[in-house]
Amino acid sequence: MLSLHPTHPPIHPSTNDVSLPLAGDAKTLTQLSIELASWCICIVVSSSPTASTSATTAMGEVAAELLYSMAPLALSGGGAEVGSCAPLLAELRQLWGEIGKSREERERMVQELEAECTRVYRRKVDEATGERALLHQSLAASEAEIAALTAALGAENSTHFKVNKWTVSLNERVSSATGLLEELRSMRAERSKQFTDIRSEIEKISAEIAGRSHGQDTSPRAGDGHDLTIRRLNEYKARLSTLQKEKSDRLHKVLEHVTEVHSLCDVLGEDFIAIVNEVHPGLHEADPGKPTSISDTTLTRLSQVVAMLTAEKAKRAAMLREAVVPLVELWDLMDSPVEERRGFQKAAAVLRPAKEEVLSSGVLSMASIKKTEEEVERLTRLKAGRMKELVLKRRLELENICRSMHVEPDASTVPEKSIALIDSGLVNPSELMASIDDQIAKAKEEHQSRKDIMEKINKWLLACEEEKWLDDHNVDENRFSTGRTARLNLKRAEKARVIIMKIPAIVDNLMSRTLAWESERKKPFLYDGARLVAVLEEHKQARLRQEEERRRLREQKKLRTLFSEKEAMPRLKRPSGSGGFSRTPEPSSMNRKRVDAGRLTCSAPSMRSGSSGSSCGGGGGGRSSGELDRPRSSAAGAGRCGELLHGARRLSASSFNYVGVAKAGGSMSSSLASLS
Repeated sequence: MLSLHPTHPPIHPSTNDVSLPLAGDAKTLTQLSIELASWCICIVVSSSPTASTSATTAMGEVAAELLYSMAPLALSGGGAEVGSCAPLLAELRQLWGEIGKSREERERMVQELEAECTRVYRRKVDEATGERALLHQSLAASEAEIAALTAALGAENSTHFKVNKWTVSLNERVSSATGLLEELRSMRAERSKQFTDIRSEIEKISAEIAGRSHGQDTSPRAGDGHDLTIRRLNEYKARLSTLQKEKSDRLHKVLEHVTEVHSLCDVLGEDFIAIVNEVHPGLHEADPGKPTSISDTTLTRLSQVVAMLTAEKAKRAAMLREAVVPLVELWDLMDSPVEERRGFQKAAAVLRPAKEEVLSSGVLSMASIKKTEEEVERLTRLKAGRMKELVLKRRLELENICRSMHVEPDASTVPEKSIALIDSGLVNPSELMASIDDQIAKAKEEHQSRKDIMEKINKWLLACEEEKWLDDHNVDENRFSTGRTARLNLKRAEKARVIIMKIPAIVDNLMSRTLAWESERKKPFLYDGARLVAVLEEHKQARLRQEEERRRLREQKKLRTLFSEKEAMPRLKRPSGSGGFSRTPEPSSMNRKRVDAGRLTCSAPSMRSGSSGSSCGGGGGGRSSGELDRPRSSAAGAGRCGELLHGARRLSASSFNYVGVAKAGGSMSSSLASLS
């Protein structure tokens, strides 16, 4: 406690020197004054920039008053007076002396002054103490809030969010705590917003998956607002990411199911919107405010709808297939035009393999199936009336193929017999058509296998025709004329001679190919009812006989020429003096040239005709060609090609059955037209 100095000199009433005795402990009063002044100074110095200016000014004035009022007090037990109070004390002594105050009055007044001073000091100390308590309370509250916020934000171990306790001034500590609080509150607000957004999105997606309206589950979660740590935020983010992925997968499944339902409804001709509405109305509505339903119930219903439509598609496809199969058969059977088939081509796609099946819109609708069935009924009614025409048409096609191969078609399906069977009802027209189609297929396959040999046969026949033409050309008396036609014939004759020289090679090649064909097919190669190998062998034998005949003919011509020359030479009589015999004179030069020309003419190449040889014989000695039994030279060989093929008809007494050949290797039925 502060008190005036006790050793202060007393004031005598008779003098003007007034001395104020100090009542109480002067040391205590001094210490109290110093303590109070120091507190005031500390408060003024450490006041924050946001503190009130009037409060700071008041504290400064209190500190100044205390310091200046300490002048008359003895500091630290001394009686030294503070310089600022000395004039006042002197003036007070003077006044007391003039007034004539007694000692008791002076002591009483000094005591009152001391008590008043003590009250001022005590009031100031109490105010400073209360302010300090408020600062401590504010600091404690701030530190508690900081601790709570750092704990909620997960920043307990961060030194950035701790108040510096080594600061001397409470105001500095409070100011620091206030700044940290503002920063932490901002972080909490931002973190809370993140939590709110993520939690709202989680609840929204969860509601969509559960199939309930968003905001239906508004019950508060335990610990909401108390755990705002990064770990907790990451957990929410991970959960949100999982839910978003699940939502994406569900949306993808819903889209697949809806697309499949749309495709099936399009093929089946069903109402897509009506079917989808039964599952969930929001599956086809493009309203952004109404999200697509992705609940388990929706997925289950969509799966059931897809399964139902798939089963219905398979059922209708089977129904349409049962109608399309006979329809296609009737088309092929009756040769329906493309225009008539075009309207049912989409329905015919049901016969394709499952991997290639691409059905058009509405092709499996009940109307389409019914239309196809009606078309089948219509064609069935028309089939009986057109079967005769179709059978004849197929038979003609078979005959054309067989004619190109020089074989006879099967006699079991001749037009007269087929029509009679149809009229009698003994044979099903479809079976008859199938039999003819089978014969056509076999004939086409046979034609393809005989193609190479037929080309060789045509080449051989062409060579024989050229040989025959050359023989006819050689007997033409005008072949050496100067006309344009004669020149062309001479050129053709040269080419024909080259071709004729290749006939043996052509025959050998044709025979080897024919034998290979027969070995592969295990049946003879027939041409116009005769085996081609036999015809070729006969042709070769005929050519050998012709060559032998030509050789014999050349010998005869040589003998005739010599005989003619001998007869043409004049007989020379032998002189009587030389033995009595006569010698035939040598022929003249003119006769020699005539003989040589006759020799060249008679020894012409093999392609010359028999008439040429006759002229040679007639020119030599006047003998007729009938004296010698001579055939046509090469014309006989050329004519024999046609004769052999024409005569092949007579080699087989029975008719040729093509089907029988294909199955058992029999002979052909009828003859073919002449090639010559």
